Amino acid sequence: MYALKSLDGTTVTIGQDALDALDASMRGAVYERGSQEYDDARTTWNSMFDRHPGIVIRALGASDVQKAVNFVREARLAISVRSGGHQIAGHAVAEDTVMLDLSHMRSVHVDPAGKTARVAPGALLGDVDRETQAHGLAVPLGINSTTGTAGLTLGGGFGWTTRKLGMTIDNLLSAEVVTADGAIVTASPDSHPDLFWAIRGGGGNFGVVTSFLFQLHDLGPEVLSGLVVHPIEAAPELLSEFVSIADAAPDEMTVWSVMRKAPPLPFLPEEWHGREVLIFAACYCGPLEEGEAALAALRGLGDPIADVISPHSFVDWQAAFDPLLTPGARNYWKSHDFDTLSTEAVSKLLAGISSLPDPACEVFIAHVGGAMARVAPDATAYPQRSAHFIMNVHTRWDDPQKDAECIAWARNLHGQLQPFATGSAYVNFMPEDEADPLGGAYGGNAQKLSHIKGNYDPGNLFRINHNIAPA
Repeated sequence: MYALKSLDGTTVTIGQDALDALDASMRGAVYERGSQEYDDARTTWNSMFDRHPGIVIRALGASDVQKAVNFVREARLAISVRSGGHQIAGHAVAEDTVMLDLSHMRSVHVDPAGKTARVAPGALLGDVDRETQAHGLAVPLGINSTTGTAGLTLGGGFGWTTRKLGMTIDNLLSAEVVTADGAIVTASPDSHPDLFWAIRGGGGNFGVVTSFLFQLHDLGPEVLSGLVVHPIEAAPELLSEFVSIADAAPDEMTVWSVMRKAPPLPFLPEEWHGREVLIFAACYCGPLEEGEAALAALRGLGDPIADVISPHSFVDWQAAFDPLLTPGARNYWKSHDFDTLSTEAVSKLLAGISSLPDPACEVFIAHVGGAMARVAPDATAYPQRSAHFIMNVHTRWDDPQKDAECIAWARNLHGQLQPFATGSAYVNFMPEDEADPLGGAYGGNAQKLSHIKGNYDPGNLFRINHNIAPA
């Protein structure tokens, strides 16, 4: 007998015979505590969450997902869904619930003639990049190759190519979804268009996506990319220049700023290791010779410690930050959107950088716009379509004894910068304890999302997430 958490928080007892029958009906399997498969599934990228689900259902296809959804709905059990396991809030795993594990569904099939890719929900960004770049094609994704494609997409998705090619959701052509009633449906502009609208930014609230069909674009195999590193003392002036350069940049050019203690990178003089620095990370996803001209102003700023911008394989550039984002560390993030970076905001930001609680902590500011900003705010669930700056207070550390210090630092800096922010936020950067997240994440789209949730999941079966209550 298994005591599992129900939708209303009480305990439901499930017999071994019921689990054996479910296991026998699937291509995948049901795993219990004590097995290696169970521990593999419950271990996610962010080690802040050491939780133990009641059972793990590992799916290998849409039929398995359908059986799992029917099983939990009929028994009124609480369910969490794990795809890549990278989400900062840790919603992939919850205590004593059913975990639906999609991490072994990692296929990526590219149609080079049609320039599309069919991607399974367990695929990581690196899986997609490698398969699409084999054909000189790409879909705009994030910046860490171990990120799950499903979670990234359902929250919106932005990265180095967003200004040129749009957000990840802007390149989603259709998706196969298992809804709360156990139906397997195709969500597209012509089939369940309201569901298609909602999953493009509304997270996993509306069903379990079992495959994504993406539009691909010609890109690569090389991009002009790399880092320019400056002393943090130069940041007040250089961040002002960064704003001007970013606002005037062509769509092919993306520049982000990063403030942190310098890691021991081989191109940095040893005396700079561990000291606070300002890093400009840049990518030009167009002809290399045009990129040299476009990035000249950025590379001409100040007196840099190092400039390592050069042609790189796009696949390698997409994984360039992986060594700083390895699984197993403790992570807590806080995020703001800014229309611009005022002098006072920069001053408060740099005051925070002067008191970093751990060498792995950083703040990055991404500039987005271009193609992304030419989409109407109500065209998808993700509403923040203006050209703007997205800040992530990326707090990261290893020692559990530093939890309180690191979390307090992130919250304090986030609070200090609140007066300068737009009030909107990127749902994929929201921690589990974010206060009133949905107003900031969805703005004027929140009410429509609630109605669609009511149509597809009136009982709120999919609630272990940044939840949208059904209308």
